[in-house]
Amino acid sequence: MRMRGLLWLSMIIVVGIGAFAACVRSGDWTSAFVVEPDELVSVGRNPYFILEPGYTLVLEGEGGQLTITVLNETKKVDGVETRVVEERETKGGQLTEIARNYFAISKRTNDVFYFGEDVDMYKNGKVVNHDGTWLSGVNGSKFGLMMPGRVLLHAKYYQEVAPKIAMDRATIVSVTETVTTPAGEFKNCVKVEETSPLARFTTEYKYYAPGVGMVSDGTMKLVKIVKREPKR
Repeated sequence: MRMRGLLWLSMIIVVGIGAFAACVRSGDWTSAFVVEPDELVSVGRNPYFILEPGYTLVLEGEGGQLTITVLNETKKVDGVETRVVEERETKGGQLTEIARNYFAISKRTNDVFYFGEDVDMYKNGKVVNHDGTWLSGVNGSKFGLMMPGRVLLHAKYYQEVAPKIAMDRATIVSVTETVTTPAGEFKNCVKVEETSPLARFTTEYKYYAPGVGMVSDGTMKLVKIVKREPKR
């Protein structure tokens, strides 16, 4: 957005952080997460992230549109059945990117983990590259935490752990934000600051509303929520 049993046990010191899955730290950000083999599933929701087929969020801003759709489709990544979530971006009505993101949710903690993405970048209607593509378990990449089941103020964690490709990390900077969008006003939103060691001078902010998901991404604001039964 943008698993083989217990992962990396030989190199992990297990600690507990709030309601997170057991994890270890890399600097100030948690960078690895230990889960049980049968803990992760491809369907579910936590207060700020929904993995239910047919659920769609549409955000718009500055001539761009971002459509996030939970597909009725799964993909096995690193030994885990993940849910495919498509992000489709346009600018000025022209398609710029389609990303197929892979997520799984813990039945124990409701943490949502991010297992990678397949990216198609477009120019003039044609795919020009696949920049940003990565998968957990391939070329040293490991899954990250996209949204904890229980959000803790000042928590810091990696969302992606794909060396030299994608190393996005998140810091929870507020849990009481009010966000006004074309789709309505949302209270008690979580504000997430996103940074990356691969882009040291870039900081982005995203806001997630309870029971809805992402309602603001930079200049883009939520304009529509779609809940429909998936096609069989």
